[in-house]
Amino acid sequence: MNRNLWLLAIAQGLFLTNNVVFIAINGLVGLSLAPVGWMATLPVMGYVVGGALSTGLVARTQARWGRQVAFQIGLGVAFGSALLAAQAVATRQFGWLVAATVIAGYYSANGQLYRFAAGELAAPAFREKAVSLVLAGGLIGAIAGPNLANLTRDLLPTPFLAAYLALAAIALLSMVVMAGIRFPSEPARATTRAADGRPLSGLLREPTFAVALVGAALGYGVMNLLMAATPLAMQTCGLPFADAALVLEWHVIGMFAPGFFTGHLIRRFGAIAVMGVGVLLNAACIAIALSGQDLHQFLVALFLLGVGWNFLFTGSTTSCVRQVVQIGDQVIG
Repeated sequence: MNRNLWLLAIAQGLFLTNNVVFIAINGLVGLSLAPVGWMATLPVMGYVVGGALSTGLVARTQARWGRQVAFQIGLGVAFGSALLAAQAVATRQFGWLVAATVIAGYYSANGQLYRFAAGELAAPAFREKAVSLVLAGGLIGAIAGPNLANLTRDLLPTPFLAAYLALAAIALLSMVVMAGIRFPSEPARATTRAADGRPLSGLLREPTFAVALVGAALGYGVMNLLMAATPLAMQTCGLPFADAALVLEWHVIGMFAPGFFTGHLIRRFGAIAVMGVGVLLNAACIAIALSGQDLHQFLVALFLLGVGWNFLFTGSTTSCVRQVVQIGDQVIG
């Protein structure tokens, strides 16, 4: 693995640290600030909606300025939104917290393209391994994210204020890491056509490509729904925040530890077969989650959810990267 891929894997880990902390604390902070209980998950929803709304702008920024500049802009947004969230918590302004998470969604959409950039940093024969290994960099986030949320929860008099400030510091560190990556020149990568010359609209009618898109949407949708609800559900069940952090840690380990061998599985069995196993793991997760409310049930269910996400997302990403170089910038939303 070359130097650029190592640095991109670290950037991926820091990106996931941000995501895991957001998932761990946004619902709980929302519950403490929301005027009514049902609004508690709005900060969680804001992060997802902000990411979806930002995909078009992210794609245009990537096309106009290239990977390096566009990724640095995303990190700048991460820094500013973390400070805005900290201000919202310090002043108990629920509306500003929701606004901060929506803005942070731009960073989320931007960071989702790290895995596509991984495919550009490797020779075609090693693209699957490059994508898989960079995704495995999320193990940094698996360890750092939950522990950071737990350690900073009460570091300042206002609960979770220090967590948002820590995310601002992580954004600055990510800028330094990203600055060291050398991406391919723009003329070599800027295209919206497949390798055989078909336009993007033609690819959308291809069955394999459609399956890849559905797999990515299913993996992300189910994972986001269950992971976001877990901290609130565990609090409702009377489990401490430290247990929620432990469950999220093993969930994210499940998301990214398979990255060390998912690429090999895809090369041997094919992306569609690996994605099918991911669907089965999601079903197993749901069955276990419905079976009880003890810590071990939360932990096993979320771990299987993470592995299922890895198989679905890595398989779909590989299928997309094979067919068009810049497809992630166009359809990641």
